[in-house]
Amino acid sequence: MLDPVEKDSKGMPLTCRSVFIVDPSKKLRLSILYPATTGRNFDEILRVLDSLQLTDTKKVATPVDWQIGKQCMILPTVPEAEAKQLFPQGFETVSVPSNKGYIRKVLP
Repeated sequence: MLDPVEKDSKGMPLTCRSVFIVDPSKKLRLSILYPATTGRNFDEILRVLDSLQLTDTKKVATPVDWQIGKQCMILPTVPEAEAKQLFPQGFETVSVPSNKGYIRKVLP
């Protein structure tokens, strides 16, 4: 893909830089397109890869800036009884104004 805004000294569009993560079943799991003027953040790419691997095996979601060994969120679709089975070490339910217990933090 070409960046129509950024051009080289001859006026030719510069190429955009793409990152794709494809799983073993050939399913596209991540696609990032960087403008020609923006560098790629490999720490973020590795963080996303770690998150994808974790969330493929556990019923959790990872928050922004998550790192291995840090708390995740139990998926809100997981019933309380199942969450207790999946995470016998326990989890923290965050109090919210609605009094619904859908925000649950856990160390996976």
